[in-house]
Amino acid sequence: MIPNYFKKPVRLDTLHRWLRQPGIKVLDVGCGNHSATKTKSYYPECLYYGVDKNLRYNNDARDLACMEAFYEVDLSQCGTLAVIPDDYFDCVIVSHVIEHIENGEDMLGEIIKKMAPGGILYVEFPSEKSTMLPSMKGTLNFYDDPSHVKLYNLKKLNLFLTESGLSIIKSGIRRSFKRILLLPLYAGASFFAQGFISGHVLWDIAGFACYCIAQKK
Repeated sequence: MIPNYFKKPVRLDTLHRWLRQPGIKVLDVGCGNHSATKTKSYYPECLYYGVDKNLRYNNDARDLACMEAFYEVDLSQCGTLAVIPDDYFDCVIVSHVIEHIENGEDMLGEIIKKMAPGGILYVEFPSEKSTMLPSMKGTLNFYDDPSHVKLYNLKKLNLFLTESGLSIIKSGIRRSFKRILLLPLYAGASFFAQGFISGHVLWDIAGFACYCIAQKK
């Protein structure tokens, strides 16, 4: 078994300096796959709010118990985001969401309204390079996931965020050196648990994803 430290999602490692602040209000956009439980296990003092298309989308009773509130919305329909309070959240996470909708910029524009002044936005999505990576079970090529509908360009997205009143703190290809150095451990754990090495394990060494961190002025 991999110790809890090594299971920590890259997005949480990247946002550690902000998430460690007690009482920080976190809005996790696309919070399925037990993200609530994972986030609260590392940052128990944060206030966690979830957004997704379905309350039961890979969430269980433990996940729901971790949330201050859950907003069930269709992110492709931006008008539905009105149920989420404006100017409220200190940290907004949008990890591997925009590639699943055609109007990712419009959705982010609505999400920015939910951020408090000085709030942090983290966006992660498949890089353009991902279209050239080999196909692999567990997703290593953009087209491995049939629910991917649009490829986004990092420079254009950064420009959109800047024009929307945010300052870019950091952006680029997602590289977790912890995951690269310990790749044999992660690959072995994937094979043991699933019977195959998931393409997800190779994301950092292959440059599958890119990200940006931006702050609301």
